Amino acid sequence: MAKRNVLVFDLDGTLINSAPDLALSLQKLLKSEGRREPDLAEVTNMIGDGATKLVERGYAATGEPLTQASLKEKVEKFLAIYDENLAVETCLYPHVLETLIKLKAQGWRLVICTNKPYAPTVELIDIFKLDELFEKAVGGDSYSVKKPHAAHILNLLQEINVEADHAIMLGDGVNDVLAAQNAGIPSVLFTHGYGTDAARALNPDAVIDSFLDLENTLSSL
Repeated sequence: MAKRNVLVFDLDGTLINSAPDLALSLQKLLKSEGRREPDLAEVTNMIGDGATKLVERGYAATGEPLTQASLKEKVEKFLAIYDENLAVETCLYPHVLETLIKLKAQGWRLVICTNKPYAPTVELIDIFKLDELFEKAVGGDSYSVKKPHAAHILNLLQEINVEADHAIMLGDGVNDVLAAQNAGIPSVLFTHGYGTDAARALNPDAVIDSFLDLENTLSSL
């Protein structure tokens, strides 16, 4: 088997704790229409399938569900609000930066595959000064499919000229583990994100509680 030297990272709930600002933005949107503002814990349970699903779930939980005709408009409003609140409370998880720098120095190639829309993804990469560490990032709107579809990962790998047997996926949720399994690559589950319990039930290849554990975990895969 080829040596694995490419790490595919999820973003929200894996590299960054973005739930507070996603919740803030959804709350602002719902409040502007006289709806209940779901708390952080409630919104956190809605995260993982991209902005469209987050908005759809937010409306369904607070009153009349959105029609497909109105969903696009609400998502655009949400993204406009979120763009102004990307990094109010959002932060890197502990030891992320030092671990990425170390892995990069060891020769790992680092990429991001997230269901988050591409525009806020690259903006956050810039805000947290990760652009020199990651050679490519793709969002949930970068292709016609997104995680858990295998092609979300495989298309990304193809664009950087990497075969699947060189890659490992690191994420916090069901979509990350399933996408890795569907793409035929090992999955590492980070337990401080937003979908740990359900993702753990899918039997990821490894589980880490801290980025300090990542280096040793990778050597065992």
